[in-house]
Amino acid sequence: MEINQEEYQPQIFEKKWQEQWQTQGLHQASDKKDKPKYYCLDMFPYPSGEGLHVGHLRGYTYSDVISRKKKMQGYNVLHPMGFDAFGLPAENYALAHNIPPQESVTKNISHFRQQLNSFGYMYDWDREVVTCNSDYYKWTQWLFLQLYKKGLAYHKEAFINWCTGCKASLANEEVVAGKCERCGSEVTKKKLTQWFLKITDYADRLLNDLQYLNWPDKVKTMQKNWIGQSYGTEFVMEVMFDGKEKKKVEELTGLDYKLAGAISPDDEVKIKIYTTRIDTIFGITYVVLAPEHPLVNYLTTSEQKNIVEEYIQQSSRLAQRERLSQEREKTGVFTGSYAINPVNNKQVPIWVADYVLPDYASGAIMAVPAHDDRDYEFAEKYGLEIIEVIVPEGLKEQKNKAFIEDGVLVGSGEFTNLTSVEAREKITAWLEEQGLGYGTKKYKLRDWLISRQRYWGAPIPIVYCDKCGEVPVPEKDLPLLLPEIKDFRPTDTGRSPLARTENFAQTTCPKCGGPAHRETDTISQWVCSSWYFCRYADSKNETEIFDKKKVKYWLPVDLYIGGVEHAVLHLLYARFFTKFMFDVGLIEFEEPFNKLFNQGMIYYQGSKMSKSKGNVVNPDEIIQKYGVDTLRIYELFMGPAEQDVEWSDESVIGIYRFLEKIWQLANYILNNQSQVEIEPELEKFKHKTIKRVGQDLDDFKFNTAVAALMEYVNNLNEFKNNNQVIHISYLSDLIKMIAPMAPHTAEELWHRLGNIGSIFEQTWPDYQENLVIDKTFDLVIQINGKVRDTIIVGVEIKQDEALELVKQQEKIIKYLENKEIKKVIFVPGRLINLVI
Repeated sequence: MEINQEEYQPQIFEKKWQEQWQTQGLHQASDKKDKPKYYCLDMFPYPSGEGLHVGHLRGYTYSDVISRKKKMQGYNVLHPMGFDAFGLPAENYALAHNIPPQESVTKNISHFRQQLNSFGYMYDWDREVVTCNSDYYKWTQWLFLQLYKKGLAYHKEAFINWCTGCKASLANEEVVAGKCERCGSEVTKKKLTQWFLKITDYADRLLNDLQYLNWPDKVKTMQKNWIGQSYGTEFVMEVMFDGKEKKKVEELTGLDYKLAGAISPDDEVKIKIYTTRIDTIFGITYVVLAPEHPLVNYLTTSEQKNIVEEYIQQSSRLAQRERLSQEREKTGVFTGSYAINPVNNKQVPIWVADYVLPDYASGAIMAVPAHDDRDYEFAEKYGLEIIEVIVPEGLKEQKNKAFIEDGVLVGSGEFTNLTSVEAREKITAWLEEQGLGYGTKKYKLRDWLISRQRYWGAPIPIVYCDKCGEVPVPEKDLPLLLPEIKDFRPTDTGRSPLARTENFAQTTCPKCGGPAHRETDTISQWVCSSWYFCRYADSKNETEIFDKKKVKYWLPVDLYIGGVEHAVLHLLYARFFTKFMFDVGLIEFEEPFNKLFNQGMIYYQGSKMSKSKGNVVNPDEIIQKYGVDTLRIYELFMGPAEQDVEWSDESVIGIYRFLEKIWQLANYILNNQSQVEIEPELEKFKHKTIKRVGQDLDDFKFNTAVAALMEYVNNLNEFKNNNQVIHISYLSDLIKMIAPMAPHTAEELWHRLGNIGSIFEQTWPDYQENLVIDKTFDLVIQINGKVRDTIIVGVEIKQDEALELVKQQEKIIKYLENKEIKKVIFVPGRLINLVI
């Protein structure tokens, strides 16, 4: 059992063990149900082409440590990996390098896979999922058709977010501060016919079920705010065209009566308004429509037509961020028409202003400048009336700016003197009685736009026929394959490059057999990643999306690890898809991820790692110099797992020296064996370490788990430095404890002990409860709050006993001479403080 290799040179054995683990199928999950299951999942990466840097590896290392420990604890562990290979990231990389995405993605995935294997991660590659492979996106298309059947996928013309850089439409969740979350380009509005998923039908459940999730509060709050539930009142205001007459919807060519706030085509045109402050309704002095509102064209008088059209053109060039900016001066134009306030029949002017967005509150607001900051600023600029109808309780003085809080109503007819809370209820009830409005619950959440005017995505399985209209592709004809084309550059036309491909775009109708054309937009990559976690349970299934029994065994995911940046993108979408799959009987759970953990980012030279900034640390260089396990343990040790941390090249060397210590300690123990008894104090320390490391790993306190092992190794080294013989059991348990964190080193040492079989087929060490309970502790002695001494006492010591001992201590006596002890503060198990 001697170690002939005196120096720690991990490069000699690390690749050997990676190959053996792969050959033995050590990381493969079994579908047999003879063990408790544990499904540990990483958010799968985009195969971008730049490869993985040390910042990417942080979360992967955490999941690997947890997975390996669970395996040693007897769980049947599923720890899969795949690639989010469709969409803008992969296509933009292919465009930048002037190569087909099929070629670049295949090459990049191969590189990623090689890198991930070189880091020693225990992935079950037999279950690999690649979203751009037809055997996967066939089922993405199939899910789209199930949504379509249920009326949850629909096609409509709408103003959408248009990324000027990606030249594609974006979902609301992909726009951050008015810019594309992917490329950072400005986002404008464009009117296109697009495909949407009715995620809003699930708003209540998505919001309510957050309370049951073992997720970080930050993520749950972000989703709650994004869904944005509010309670308010929806009501209608009749319209006076040109300030003179009302009109019926049927008089206005092409106008949808529902958009016109009407019940039927022969009903009069009305503007639908939603507000959470119906208590301020008597203070309306004008109405504002978004430039995109469908009524603008009809309400604009001939005298105002040129001014309004010019204003709308100017607004269309503004990003949403600019329109909502508090700093930007508010602008707008008068349409020439008026609306009638239903509570007092007062006519108020209808304006168009870009500080109102089309997808909020139906694109129309009642403006109450006395009680809204934006409205106040606008009214002052354009000389519009400001009528105060709410005052602070107990105060009646005229204010010189908007009062936006609740208060008491004034100048509000029969509702005067009511509080805001009372008035909201009573005014809403009055509107309901009059058939003019009703109380309602609204959400900021909007339906999810999923069509993209780009090439690299799953084709949408819909055909358009002049005779039959919109026809879904039959399920038996799936997958609808994405053709390989040479020119896949996007355009500003709002049409996908597939529209230029006649042999794809032109087809026959599945219903009547007549000429038809395909939908040429592709499905957003976010749809592909909204259900992939289920496919891992049965990734090779060719006849159905997955075997329900396998999914029932493995799902939901026990632990999901990834970045917080996906809080209102992937994580929200995955929850929506899970609830839909539950509703149609595919699965038996409503939430996909039991526990979520968001790792912090790694910074280098003061900023987030980025190739463009030149501050990327290549893991391959670390491995070549120090070995994989050094990199892994440094990733664990560099700071609290959930916090951002700064990379330090010098600290990596310290971790390498720690592993060297373990290696040399193992050399010493194995080469100096003789009859030796268990050392009681060392035995206690070992059991405490086993308990601490196990608990710290379970609690994601990886850095303190490493620190505990360092302390344990230092303790053993004191025996080594004194040339004392150390029992082999201390080394065996040390190897087991480091195995999840430094698997290659642990596996090598395990076999050098003469063991057969992998260290990961061993059981995680147990601790004995009676050996981890301290019978004594260090009692801290304070005088007037300052530490003056510590003494070892029994854990059951009482205050009076402690006080007598303290008085006898040499360091304390001098502080008590000629002094009166006025108060004794005793904290059992910690300290005693004498106030003198």
